[in-house]
Amino acid sequence: MRTTRKPLAAAIFMLLSSAAVQAAEVDNAASAASLPATTAESSTPTTLRKVTVGAAATNDDFGAAATTVGGKGTTLIRDVPQSVTVLNRAVLDAQGATTLTEALRNVPGITLSAGEGGVIGDNINLRGFSARTDLYFDGLRDRGQYSRETFFLESIEVLKGPSSMLFGRGSTGGVINQVSKQPRLRESNEIGLGIGMDAYYRGTLDMNRPLSETSAFRIAALAQSSQSTRDVVESERYGIAPSLRLGIGTPTQVNLSWVHQTRRDLPDYGVPFSAGGTLENPSRPIETDRDDFFGFTDDKFDQDVDIVSARVEHEFQSGIRLRNQTQFSLARVDAQPTSIAAPVNATARTALRNRRERQIDDQSLFNQTDLIVKFATGGIGHTITTGFEVGREDFENQTFNNTVTVPAGAANPLSQNFDNPVYGPLPDSAARARNAFTDSTGDTLAVYVNDQLDLSQQWKFVAGVRFDRYDFETRVTNSLSGAVTSDLSQTDDLTSVRAGLLYQPTDWQSYYLSYGTSFNPSAETLTLTAANSNVDPEKNRSFEIGGKWDLAGGEVLLTSAIFRVEKSNARTLDQLTQIVTLDGETRVDGFEIGISGRLTSKLQLLAGYTYLDGEIDSLNESVTVNGIATTVARDGNTLPNTAKDSASLSATYSFMPNWQIGGGLVYSSERLLNNANTALVEGYTRYDATLAYDARSYSVRVNLQNLTDEEYFEVASAARATPATGRTALATLTWRF
Repeated sequence: MRTTRKPLAAAIFMLLSSAAVQAAEVDNAASAASLPATTAESSTPTTLRKVTVGAAATNDDFGAAATTVGGKGTTLIRDVPQSVTVLNRAVLDAQGATTLTEALRNVPGITLSAGEGGVIGDNINLRGFSARTDLYFDGLRDRGQYSRETFFLESIEVLKGPSSMLFGRGSTGGVINQVSKQPRLRESNEIGLGIGMDAYYRGTLDMNRPLSETSAFRIAALAQSSQSTRDVVESERYGIAPSLRLGIGTPTQVNLSWVHQTRRDLPDYGVPFSAGGTLENPSRPIETDRDDFFGFTDDKFDQDVDIVSARVEHEFQSGIRLRNQTQFSLARVDAQPTSIAAPVNATARTALRNRRERQIDDQSLFNQTDLIVKFATGGIGHTITTGFEVGREDFENQTFNNTVTVPAGAANPLSQNFDNPVYGPLPDSAARARNAFTDSTGDTLAVYVNDQLDLSQQWKFVAGVRFDRYDFETRVTNSLSGAVTSDLSQTDDLTSVRAGLLYQPTDWQSYYLSYGTSFNPSAETLTLTAANSNVDPEKNRSFEIGGKWDLAGGEVLLTSAIFRVEKSNARTLDQLTQIVTLDGETRVDGFEIGISGRLTSKLQLLAGYTYLDGEIDSLNESVTVNGIATTVARDGNTLPNTAKDSASLSATYSFMPNWQIGGGLVYSSERLLNNANTALVEGYTRYDATLAYDARSYSVRVNLQNLTDEEYFEVASAARATPATGRTALATLTWRF
């Protein structure tokens, strides 16, 4: 069954036309200035590739030699003593990846959670640990609970392993940084129109205009309407991202940008798990028709997100570089999804639905200053990077209850049948009332220093330390009575370190040994309870040894690493005393290999494999059985949401003039979903394919996703799992002028 909706074609073309008019006005201003534009920007860094990759060049490579996530500036991947994966724009375009989570399928070791405890949006696990608050936008924290788009991104960078020395709180499994498109000194115009199965329509715009020899303006825009192979589920997206860059190629550069994203989704909360799972026989999602939808047809997940950034960089004649970056973000979410309890009637296969409503306002303001100084002492080269960060995060969450009165003898309208689902809105008889209102504020003050010592031509040593103070306070109020039910605060001071030794015997080999730490305060997600308000942060550490090889003249990057991530004091709650203690221990041992770049002039490849052995060494968990609270040891169990084996591959091959064919796969072994190991989703292998014709002024690409119509669960938690989208075909026409 589908819901009735109006076509979005008019909105798409209105958006594109409006953006084109703005771009034309900018173009006229540039023409009036009568200033020629250069074709390269001297301030952009070179890489180890045969061709210098600068901001003026279009990156059509799967491989990358440099990253911004391994330090406080652009750094060669070979100089980062940690595992790094970079997903360039070419990868996103070849796969038709339009969201962050779709793009991250290319990174083995990442799994997606369905979100629990009211958490919504992108819920990502990296190397076995939650990375929900470890998402960054151009190097600054992007914590909002929303679903992220890719139309304004140039690349996505994944740094793996604890990294609090670079990023502050969190980062147990690593961080994910979204790199935005930047204005460049070369005119380019690109309009994309996509159409596909399940009422998929997508329009994008990317226009870049040089304004002078040292300045440029760029604007990206989006409009999309789509449904799904799942009944009822649908999405509408709009976005615009203008940016201005001044002083390109001069000692002082200024970047100003704004990103706005709007989504109007009817979300899919999937299916519940069967009851009665045990350690020996874990429960699985109940068996249903893969297309069936079990919520209400007026469920919604409305998101409005704005990110405003300003960055100023200056390079002194002595080579000293100073950068200051300010970023304000606002994410407003109105979520009204419907969750379903595990089946309470196993024979009739029915359960009650529960509308979970909340309105969230997430605000963040961060300012970061970095100073980079290079000098030599006693024949040893130093690259000192130091700076400080200040930030304020505000979180407001208004929750609601819906109560339905059922007359005696009448059928309960909240009941749902898994064999013959009923489609319809929340009953008119539902009484909506405000529940708890949470108002939280977190203040960050941090200072850091890092030194890269060039001990010789072959040996480098990287060491850094960071001090963070995180002040947090929260108040929970009963929205009906106005009574304050909780008023808590917490201040955490913690030091994080990082050290790495690199051995680079040639310009194409790099071997490293690294150690890093991170911390997770109780109020990391801007929530706090009386049970953990006086509990110190969890502490994590990582050991990693690996190698990186630039092959085929620098066109191919091969990487490998063996690592261990330890959480030495995981939080545990005693159900009887309601006291949280730090006596748990968890760890992940693993290794990974990856390859990216041009194997030949015609063949591009991005592939990787990760093995994760996640285990709970020591952890007591409180449970309630038949109304009686008790504590159960989880020692020896598998760490939740950690697939032991995962792999991905994406490749394209160019043949004949202008033609390209490609495909890929994503593989994941089964994964357990709770500390008790009583819930599980099966492993899967998904296949994709693409065919494209690429001429000078236009290209046509067809993407076939989930070729074999594999039935699997990509997003899952211990309470519910969402069936993945079935076989889908998309066609995109891109016009360049």
